Amino acid sequence: MSAGRKLSLGRYDFAAYLTFFAYAAGSVVVPVCLIELARELNFDLASGGMTAGGGLHFGRTVTMVVAMLLVGFVAGRWGTRRTLGTSVLLMSVGILLCALSPGYGLLFLAMLFAGLGEGVIEGLATPFVQNLHPREPGRYVNISHAFWSVGILVTVVVAGWMLAAGYSWRVLTAVVSGVGAFAALLILWPTPAGMHSAESAERADVREIWQRIRKIARSRRFWVFYGAMFLAGGGEFCLTFWSASHIQLHFGETAWGGGIGVAIFALAMVIGRLGAGYFVPQAKLRKMILIAAVFGTGVTVFLPWVTELYQFYLLLFLSGLATAPFWPSIQSHAAERLPELDETMLLILLSCAGVPGCGVFTYLMGFWGDLAGSLATAFYLVPLAYFFIFVLIGFLGKTGREVRN
Repeated sequence: MSAGRKLSLGRYDFAAYLTFFAYAAGSVVVPVCLIELARELNFDLASGGMTAGGGLHFGRTVTMVVAMLLVGFVAGRWGTRRTLGTSVLLMSVGILLCALSPGYGLLFLAMLFAGLGEGVIEGLATPFVQNLHPREPGRYVNISHAFWSVGILVTVVVAGWMLAAGYSWRVLTAVVSGVGAFAALLILWPTPAGMHSAESAERADVREIWQRIRKIARSRRFWVFYGAMFLAGGGEFCLTFWSASHIQLHFGETAWGGGIGVAIFALAMVIGRLGAGYFVPQAKLRKMILIAAVFGTGVTVFLPWVTELYQFYLLLFLSGLATAPFWPSIQSHAAERLPELDETMLLILLSCAGVPGCGVFTYLMGFWGDLAGSLATAFYLVPLAYFFIFVLIGFLGKTGREVRN
């Protein structure tokens, strides 16, 4: 594919990049530091503290979902830019409170607080970029989402180095908070005259928001995209969440070896999303999604079979390339195919499919692993997810009209 129209980037684009970076870093910084953090705060994972550790992520997910359900109403009243900037600041404060927490209880509350901001970011960051670039938005959305993977990659590598060098987990967490605060400043700083405001077209009251939601929910085509987003989130998070544990349990590697696997996957995601953003025009998004689904199914089906660590690393890299375009491209393609629906609310509701997909598939993979006595066969969930993405997007594109019962 040839490169599309020359990219046009401004202050809000870089603010979006930092937002995705900080959001990803804030999502993984506590898990990456969890062993050291748990020892210091007296819920040692090796001494029965795993439930408490898992509770941190569960609490954060709950407040994220609550925030995502409410974000449409808040953004309709305050506007996309101001709501997003405030949420990034809220997330940063929550992460800073994590760094300052003297015990588990306050750490848990801080994670809940950060989750509120992260839920709004998840719902609004993509519409924010879409509003910036109404022509070929898919390219810019893919590039901005690449910085989620950059955030994971950098955090995993830097955290491993800092912890090995003897730095406190509190220092690393505070640095992540600072990055988020700077991103919030870039978004909230007043817009100069003549500069694109990055706002949605108009404000709306609660009644209008409900009308938009009902209109979206009545669209059969929306539910096809909703299912594809659920599967995309599930497949991506299975690989992100469980790869490190599988490497340690199946290949007998250290936590550092597991972290390398996650970093390889994240690096491939960066390459895939930047490549999609630069080379793939809006009109080719559906074709790219279908190719990625076929390629991803063919690659990930071999994950349970490999017996050498270098083979698993290679498959993780190829899986990352395939996985990269799903989340941003499905959202952008949906907005293009459903122009009669409110774009901001549509993208928010699609994110409300992706995030639960992450949680459900992560749980199912762990449950499958317990039943089988190994995580290896549980990786079959990933190719299943990608195969059904192909079915959903392929069927939708073939009909070219509203899908009927």
